[in-house]
Amino acid sequence: MPRQAQPTATSPLALQTAAPTPQALTSDAIGEAGSATALAKLNTAVAELKAMAVAPMLQRAIDAIRAEDAKTAYDWAVRALEQDEHSGLGWYLLGIALERAGDFANSIRAYEAALKLLPDHGEVACDLGRLALRLGMKPQAEDLFRRFLARYPDDPEAANNLVCAIRDQGRHGEAIETLRPAILKMPDNPMLWNTMGTILSDQGDFANAQVFFAEAMRLDPKFPKARHNLANVLLMQGDIEAALVENATAIEGVKAGDDRQMMRLARSTMLHCVGRIGEGWDEYESRIHPQFSGRTAFAINRPRWEPGADLAGKSFLVVCEQGLGDEVLFANVLPDLIERLGPEGKLTIAAEARLVPLFQRSFPMATVGAHATYDVSGVLTRVIPFIGDGATIDLWAPIASLMCEFRRSLDAFPPRPSFLVADPKRVAHWRRVLKTAPAGLKVGLLWKSAITKDSRHRYFAAFADWAAVFAQRGVTFVNLQYGDCAEELAAAKRDFGVEIWSPPGIDLKQDLDDIAALSCALDLVVGFANATFNIAAACGTPSFLVSVPGAWTRLGTETMPWYPSTRVFLPPGFGQWEPVMAEVADAVEAFVAER
Repeated sequence: MPRQAQPTATSPLALQTAAPTPQALTSDAIGEAGSATALAKLNTAVAELKAMAVAPMLQRAIDAIRAEDAKTAYDWAVRALEQDEHSGLGWYLLGIALERAGDFANSIRAYEAALKLLPDHGEVACDLGRLALRLGMKPQAEDLFRRFLARYPDDPEAANNLVCAIRDQGRHGEAIETLRPAILKMPDNPMLWNTMGTILSDQGDFANAQVFFAEAMRLDPKFPKARHNLANVLLMQGDIEAALVENATAIEGVKAGDDRQMMRLARSTMLHCVGRIGEGWDEYESRIHPQFSGRTAFAINRPRWEPGADLAGKSFLVVCEQGLGDEVLFANVLPDLIERLGPEGKLTIAAEARLVPLFQRSFPMATVGAHATYDVSGVLTRVIPFIGDGATIDLWAPIASLMCEFRRSLDAFPPRPSFLVADPKRVAHWRRVLKTAPAGLKVGLLWKSAITKDSRHRYFAAFADWAAVFAQRGVTFVNLQYGDCAEELAAAKRDFGVEIWSPPGIDLKQDLDDIAALSCALDLVVGFANATFNIAAACGTPSFLVSVPGAWTRLGTETMPWYPSTRVFLPPGFGQWEPVMAEVADAVEAFVAER
């Protein structure tokens, strides 16, 4: 039996990216590895093993877990398994210790071994299901919770967690109907009220979600996840100061390291929304904390940059992170970094492969290549394959970490109109092609995100809400929307009498360098914040952004400090799309009249 948990081999499947955005955070399945109830049952089970040599070791592991000492618990569980590798209790305690230490991938393996040896010990299935749900294995988690409930039909924690697994697969109606009888049966159970609140929050019903979170906290004032969830819905409803208070209290009361980092990440959102930008970036570092299960790890064998380090003349590696739009947004800082490195310095940029040509042209003094991401023992791990072992790299940093030094206040955002450079030949090409489209100013449209995880649909208006914009005259709307949008294009023609012109010869998802050129050839881009919108705005194209309450990227303003050429439009409340779309329509009309 090894003395340390070892990672598994790297998966050959390259993955796309990365840490969640703060707005996406919601409560997950409840329960703690080695809960008081589970430890009491383990005590009883170990007491029945008094004649066995492993019993004292198992007991010491239990005592260490009670004392919040995951390392000691791990050591004693390993010793027990070295004595008897078929000890199901030993594997279960090892799984608890590993989970408490943040080693989720190896914890799952230990729980799986325990479940094979202890098929009648229901807590193993429940803990394994909860951890599987945390790591995104939703159907597997659902199966495990159903298995546990078949044996313990009145267990509230398992009922709650089954509902979380159903909810996280987008089956909100089924989740509500599964949870309702549990609440009626156990109305004094706060976690059931909390989970009902998360279902409503996922659907954008923040006012009613707040009622359920408040009831959960009335039943248990020391319930940190309910308080965290309440903070999030307060943020979405615009009460940011109250959200910060609830968030701070939740962080004080939480025990699990993963939950603490998740709550810190949510706090970074709130701090940005009230303009406490420097503090927000400090808390944003939680996205890559080793205890955060949603993190992206970086396999880079070079010294990590820290704020305040001298950069003049250094060879510096910047690793872009998160989604495509985030990689573009955070590239706002690269001109400042280049200036700080000076003429003797050398910059290397690792970006998403589709962004490499655009970034290389925009930052010609840098070496730009593609990063790759793999699943290593359940942790997304980013590597830089184009850099050889002999490459000189003095320092490296994830790109968002640079904000801790370079963007600590609004004044630190330079008024430069653009920081990405489209191919001038392709811009000229698209200007010629656009002349073949119907007459009128050419206005690019973006109305949705291709990413559907984390209930992201809440941040986009329904296509029908664009009616007032489509009614504008003197405009040819140009489709910039990547992904399958055939249904919306047909609806525009059928329901609004508008032909949204699709540019020929371009893949709107893959050809990002050409998208930059097409955007620069347009008169205006209108839409929500997705990757294409970020590219257009970063290139300096006049842009109208439809934002939402609680959008942290506005940094407490009603503008986009990252993109001076962008004008922001805000609904009066979350989901109140009709008035803001009417305002966008008026702005488009005025834009046409001015030209």
